[in-house]
Amino acid sequence: MSVPLMLYIILFAYVPVWGWSMAFQDYKPARSFGEQTWVGFKHFKFLFTDDNFLRVLRNTLGMSLVNLVLGFVTAIVLALLLNEIKKVVWKRTVQTISYLPHFLSWVIVTGIVATSLASDGIVNDILLKLHLIDEPILWLSKGEYFWGIVGASHVWKEVGWNTIIYLAAIASIDPALYEAAEIDGASRYRKMLHVTLPGIKSTIVILLIMSIGHILEAGFEVQYLLGNGLVVDWSETIDIFVLKYGISQGNYSLATAGGIFKTVVSVAMLLIANWTAKRLGEERLL
Repeated sequence: MSVPLMLYIILFAYVPVWGWSMAFQDYKPARSFGEQTWVGFKHFKFLFTDDNFLRVLRNTLGMSLVNLVLGFVTAIVLALLLNEIKKVVWKRTVQTISYLPHFLSWVIVTGIVATSLASDGIVNDILLKLHLIDEPILWLSKGEYFWGIVGASHVWKEVGWNTIIYLAAIASIDPALYEAAEIDGASRYRKMLHVTLPGIKSTIVILLIMSIGHILEAGFEVQYLLGNGLVVDWSETIDIFVLKYGISQGNYSLATAGGIFKTVVSVAMLLIANWTAKRLGEERLL
């Protein structure tokens, strides 16, 4: 191994991990490394016995699973539907409209969501005119609706962007397979089911493995901006917990412990998903 490569590995692979030592200390910024008090797994024990952390862990996993399921299903369905549009102009128009929200910041998106879900917002107006409800619903004041709102917000913002890679995978499918299926009398639905979906299965598996590796990345901005005191038991995630109880209170050791926990779980889930895909004979990352 050459000296430049060794220096590169040390600088960018091991030096950043040195900060993890704070999780095993009662870290004080004013002290040097040798003056820090080492406390072992004290902060990790606190995390796993603290009711607030267990609550935010539940919220993080719940919202991650909602985002994962909704994100995957809607992106694949939209890609299949776009592939069935034969007029290029209409196809490009729908695709452009669908992925434009991706370029909006979460500040703008949550503002639109909050306005739409207000008591006098468009959602309540439509439901009232359709006689589906008798009075306006305070959507952002009820915790049981919060996960669904976050999931729907992610879908609206990212579904168009997420379809791009599926459309690229569909474009690589041999047209002869569609011609053969059509000769055999297959309908559009049958061609989607037996030609298109198997053709993009490897792409779906790879993206699923990568998404499972981010199972604790439920988000920060949307929960922080849409959350309030009425839904705090449903809206707080690990990132908000780290900000609220770690960084804001100067407890950097606790914040680092929370970050290490997320990293370790993410790596473990990624390896498990990759190993499972290998055992099932599917495409995998490694």
